[in-house]
Amino acid sequence: MIDSECDALVRWGGLPVRTVPGKGFEEMADWPGDVEITAEAGASAWRVAVAGFDGVGYAELFDAFLRDVDTSAISAFVIGNWVTSDAMELTSADAFAPLIAAADRFPNLRHLFVADIASWQWEISWIKQSDLTPLLRAFPDLRTFAVRGSDDLEWEQRAYPELRELTFQNGGLPPEVVRAVGGSEFPQLTDLELYLGTEEYFGGAEAHDLADLLAGTGFPELRYLGLRDAENADEIAAAVAHAPIVARLEVLDLSLGALGDEGAAALLAGQPLTHLKKLDLHHHFISEPMQERLREALPGVEVDLSDPQEPDDWDDDEEHRFVSVAE
Repeated sequence: MIDSECDALVRWGGLPVRTVPGKGFEEMADWPGDVEITAEAGASAWRVAVAGFDGVGYAELFDAFLRDVDTSAISAFVIGNWVTSDAMELTSADAFAPLIAAADRFPNLRHLFVADIASWQWEISWIKQSDLTPLLRAFPDLRTFAVRGSDDLEWEQRAYPELRELTFQNGGLPPEVVRAVGGSEFPQLTDLELYLGTEEYFGGAEAHDLADLLAGTGFPELRYLGLRDAENADEIAAAVAHAPIVARLEVLDLSLGALGDEGAAALLAGQPLTHLKKLDLHHHFISEPMQERLREALPGVEVDLSDPQEPDDWDDDEEHRFVSVAE
């Protein structure tokens, strides 16, 4: 899984992230800013991102990157922020089009992140995504792929024989994407992380949308499953509690969502979870007595119950829970 929770990446593909252009860059005459472009291009994960909202556009920066960096040595690449005041309507397809055009110059690319954009730059729900099919077909040897944002996101249902880790970070993953991922074949995938989010921000997936995934047929090697940030986390937990795929997992992650006592009770009433190394439930709405029941039932499992939340009070006598990542 990606250790970021939608913050800017510090490492990617096992390498430190180096961003171009660096500090001090305002116009192309300043390229590449304070970043030293060395001959050891393969020692870093490279992120190309615009330097400011009113600055030079992404395409021009990527062209300079291609000119000056030995991309044949790069194994990890990050498409950073592409949004400027002159390009607010650009989608991820516009950002990754020049990468596809230069695919032959990245023969060793194995780890790719699309839209590493922090919330202070552009809210996650504002990120304009696209059909990822051309990108993934241009780089069939990727081992790790991640994408942030879900507006107009599309995923091609097919076999992905080389992928080992797959992550979708967003405030709401479209149900059709959830179904397409679940119906795909991933013979070597070990880590799958889905931010299910809320219906308000393009999500709304229900338990039946996860049926193929939870059956596990297309995921024979899966060891980490993250069904995170779900507004209907209790419903998801109830489905997971009896899902065949759970028996092969080492880590089950239902964190960042609106999980409460109902979902926790469903987990305890379902199949045994004592084989897990970790059950991650942090950012939750579980009562202290139920938290204690979870710990007692899973003595050999690392159960993360940190960051407990209290429902919002809107003076309407209803309980209003919230997810960690939405807008």
